[in-house]
Amino acid sequence: MDIDFLQRDPSRRSRNTLRRKVSQSRSTLSRRSRSLNRPDRAQENINNNTGTILASSSATKRRSEKGSSYPGPWTFSSWVLSCCFPTPLLNAVGIRGHGPVQAWREKFALCVIVALMSGFVVFFNLFFQSVLCPDPNVPRAPKGDTFGTLNIRGRLYNTSTAIQPYLATWDPLSRRSPGADISSQFTQPEMPSCAKLSNSFASLRFPCEVNVTCLSLTSLASGRYGLSMITTATDYRGQVKNLTSLTPAYSWDVLNNSTILVVRGMIYNLAAYYRQYPDPIANDRADTLLRKASAQLDGTIHFQAASSSLRDSVLSCLSEKYQIGVVDQEPVECISTNVVVLLVYAMILAVTLIRFVLSVFFSWFIAGRLARDPAKRILESDPYKEFKAPVPALRHSTLPTDSDSTVFVEGGGVVAPAYSAVPPASGADSPHSPPRKAPSVASLSTISNPPAPAVADSDLYVSLLVTCYSENEDSLRATIESLALTEYNNAKKLLFIVADGIITGKGNAKSTPDILIDMLELDPVIGRDPKPFAYQAVGHDHKKYNMAKVYCGHYVVNDRRVPAVLVVKCGSAAEAESSAKPGNRGKRDSQLVLMNFFNRVMLNEKMTPLDYDMFRKVHHLTGVTPDYYELVLMVDADTYVEPDSLRKMVNCMHNDQRIMGLCGETKIANKRQSWVTAIQVFEYYMSHHLGKAFESTFGGVTCLPGCFCMYRIKARKAGYTSADTDLLAKWTPILVSPKILEEYCTDDVDTLHHKNLLMLGEDRFLSTLMLRHFPKRRMMFVPSAVCRTVVPERFGTLLSQRRRWINSTVHNLMELVKVNNLCGTFCFSMQFVVFLDLIGTAVFPASLVITYIMIVESAITGYKSVPQFLPTILLICVIFLPAVLCVLTSRGPVINHLMWMCVYLLSLPIWQIVLPLYSFWHFDDFSWGATRKVDGVDGRGATMVRSGKKEKVIFRKWEEYE
Repeated sequence: MDIDFLQRDPSRRSRNTLRRKVSQSRSTLSRRSRSLNRPDRAQENINNNTGTILASSSATKRRSEKGSSYPGPWTFSSWVLSCCFPTPLLNAVGIRGHGPVQAWREKFALCVIVALMSGFVVFFNLFFQSVLCPDPNVPRAPKGDTFGTLNIRGRLYNTSTAIQPYLATWDPLSRRSPGADISSQFTQPEMPSCAKLSNSFASLRFPCEVNVTCLSLTSLASGRYGLSMITTATDYRGQVKNLTSLTPAYSWDVLNNSTILVVRGMIYNLAAYYRQYPDPIANDRADTLLRKASAQLDGTIHFQAASSSLRDSVLSCLSEKYQIGVVDQEPVECISTNVVVLLVYAMILAVTLIRFVLSVFFSWFIAGRLARDPAKRILESDPYKEFKAPVPALRHSTLPTDSDSTVFVEGGGVVAPAYSAVPPASGADSPHSPPRKAPSVASLSTISNPPAPAVADSDLYVSLLVTCYSENEDSLRATIESLALTEYNNAKKLLFIVADGIITGKGNAKSTPDILIDMLELDPVIGRDPKPFAYQAVGHDHKKYNMAKVYCGHYVVNDRRVPAVLVVKCGSAAEAESSAKPGNRGKRDSQLVLMNFFNRVMLNEKMTPLDYDMFRKVHHLTGVTPDYYELVLMVDADTYVEPDSLRKMVNCMHNDQRIMGLCGETKIANKRQSWVTAIQVFEYYMSHHLGKAFESTFGGVTCLPGCFCMYRIKARKAGYTSADTDLLAKWTPILVSPKILEEYCTDDVDTLHHKNLLMLGEDRFLSTLMLRHFPKRRMMFVPSAVCRTVVPERFGTLLSQRRRWINSTVHNLMELVKVNNLCGTFCFSMQFVVFLDLIGTAVFPASLVITYIMIVESAITGYKSVPQFLPTILLICVIFLPAVLCVLTSRGPVINHLMWMCVYLLSLPIWQIVLPLYSFWHFDDFSWGATRKVDGVDGRGATMVRSGKKEKVIFRKWEEYE
């Protein structure tokens, strides 16, 4: 039974009378001001005379503007990177058609980029230091304090092989003072630099020269004394390596001696000089310089301050006469590589620790304050008390006496129109007073009386959107019932259920729409078989035209009667005959049914017939016009919402007008069903209490899960007063903003990037759009608002689900990283966090494998440097920080969370290696896999055969319909 509120038989004479009344109402309604001054959206390119669609969408206009002759930068790049795979070769392996070929090329290009990034990570961690600083643990020069050695003119000699009588003297000395300098016991060679100077330090003669007891350097070189020069060293692996330098290297701790001079890393032993000249020499600039420099551990600064002529001459002589070695330090290239590695690991550790600290801070100090009951001053700021409605309310009228005003009902009998479009006369009820009860009609026993909203109640009007596809009756009933039982005023919440096509889920005896219809107590005025109306859907060509039926009534449970509107997308008659899934257009289209509806109501835009039908029935059911609704809670049809969750989320919206979207915590209902569900429990916990909690401190949660999230339809503008007369001008559209809808409605999915955004990750893409267009507003996480959902129990289903999620994450982060005005600045900004998340997602597999390799290698060889220990520190953070997070943020038994954490850690290779690699290689797979199954349809779905008739959708103003 269906009541057509608009269409009368044109043959009736009273039609002219009604037209005159409607014309009068139009003249009144046309005086309403618009809230936004802007041109009509391109996606609704409508002929003003006929009201029909002239262009399919804004995407068509963009494609015509940019042209198809010249590929974009990304398309061209994908061709270059996949040039080794010509199109004939791809056709030969079954990839045919321009679209699939281009998608494969883009997938291959993305995989190449991921491989290059992973290769860079591998190179940086395993080969970066060894290339720039070869084998840092192998000695390049002999250690100056090596046991059993002595220093002779800047070379180390092993004394254990010395012959007598020298062995008796040198061997005890080499053991008592390893690396001691005995150069003063040997003759001095010619020293050209010192011969040019007349200073005392240059002309000094050693005691053995005075006593003519010096040993010969020539005999030393020939092996006469039995001393062997140190030319090799054993590395940490026990292998003997040739030294690249024979000059001994001394550490700083053995150089703390007043007779030792260090300049520019060179070590000079001035003990013989100071023994002969213990006091400063007057008028000797070189002596003055040497004594000042020797007073400090490193005298370089004093030599730098001296004149260049003095400095150069003294250093040249010192090198010839007194040098014994060099300071033991790593080469500059090794120091540089260590600094770079330390900085990178320090940044990663810092980000990890900061995420943890801020997540705990949010849980302790912010989350509770967000969800508390709003202050009285906030509740009293109800803008509807001062303003008239932006869209005039429809009112009950008395039953017309003219028989031509009746509407025939199926099965015989008549009923009066429930509402009249004629504006009330002076002195009538206020625009928002509850509608008066219509008189009873003989053909109907009762007429549904919509509940009157409490005038003193300041709760916001909330639409509860449930998108359905092929779920079974138990899941649908549990979801809808949980929403109906939420602790919120029934008069202020509206169940808005959208069935995405005439679909029969696998194992269901009835179609999804039939299951939903049987759950509702339908309004007898509207009946069980309403007329379908057309609307503009998401899709190409014939798919852009769709039709839907609007049922209305109440969902009754535990003496609660919650207003409910059911929109069943049924398709046209031709589609119903030729398609296995008539009316099916996807979840995004289901969301847009509601979003476009509220957009057109708020902005007084031209409506589709479906929009107007929903407008009349929502008003008939609730007693208020749809423009009252400020919030929408979106849930999937397999989600159970806790009773206090809706109240908590609305409180957040009350307490902070800057919040435009928020989500609660999603818990797993079937956690013990299989090992696949068990490994997901802690992953869900971490994604909320670590990931989303951290992002909430910036006010920028990057993904509000579509299974449980709330958006603000419109926000109150600051500065409105009771003196203002235009309510509409005091609202800012948020979720229904034209710029949001223009991008979310697009069917321009001619690249792999757009297909991943719009076909697999519509929930995340909607969050991305909100952050991109409203970067100063907030997207938050509310831990106290909880829902439960059923997760995949088979690994194949989990693989399919995460493939969609990971690919959607990559492509949405690529969009979000381009937004420059997110919260924060530079490294302390949300944009930088998004960039790190994007890089981390791409290199997850390589990072985990490298971490395991470096830990095993370090455990075998031992930790020789700080950079070697850093991967272990990272793994410790990965393992123990979640445990600490559980202790600090858990609202339940901690031992349970720790148990699930252990299960998650054991499955870490699955999460960070198997799932990402599978997802990357399936970038061009846009199917939903086994997550949603439909009887009689394979995984690829079914297509509709086009009819020769071109369908049209009529767009008209609300007053034109009236």
